[in-house]
Amino acid sequence: MAEPALPAELIAVRHGQSTANVLFDRARATGTPAVLPPGADPLVPLTALGREQAAGLGRWLARAVPDAVVVSPYVRARQTWEAMADAAGRLGCRPPLPPPVLDERLRDREMGVFEGHDANAIRARDPGEALRRERAGEWTYRPPGGESLPDVAARVRALLRDPAAVPPGRRVLLVAHDAVVVALRHVLGGETPAQPWPVPNASVSRWVADGGSGLRRVEFGVRPVG
Repeated sequence: MAEPALPAELIAVRHGQSTANVLFDRARATGTPAVLPPGADPLVPLTALGREQAAGLGRWLARAVPDAVVVSPYVRARQTWEAMADAAGRLGCRPPLPPPVLDERLRDREMGVFEGHDANAIRARDPGEALRRERAGEWTYRPPGGESLPDVAARVRALLRDPAAVPPGRRVLLVAHDAVVVALRHVLGGETPAQPWPVPNASVSRWVADGGSGLRRVEFGVRPVG
């Protein structure tokens, strides 16, 4: 069975700084556990800085208008797109931006029973599970009821094979999460990291058609200037 045609250019944006990013960074710095309320992860919003970061991406977006936009349904990703689009629109970008499509396949990695837990909180709640995670490595570790990064890659691969979501031969923008961007690099380049590559908030990763049947990575985790 032939592989489906790929877009001419695929751009992935990680959402701007979120309130959970701030909470987990503080917990990592102090060595204390951090836990979100149950069910809160999809509802985590951007911080004021995160909104500024997203608006800054709007200036870049006005120069690189996509043909299609697919967005994670999580609040922080939707707010990132909205701020980007608003800033680009104020600059009078042409052609007009396409309407975004929300797609569950771009949601963040699901952590199952440890949803909303940082590494310190997992260790405090279940030292045995924390040890299993360490031994497995972050790429292959699957928390109870959750997803490994290869699981995320499987749904990302399904998205790329869906021409209704990712139209062939066009410039397609995805607004999602670091796990999704890491999964894209694995799916498109065949790379499997010992530890996930860092993907900064409000960064851009980009792949372009290589003239054959694949996409070539030209940028990864870059914050556009100006």
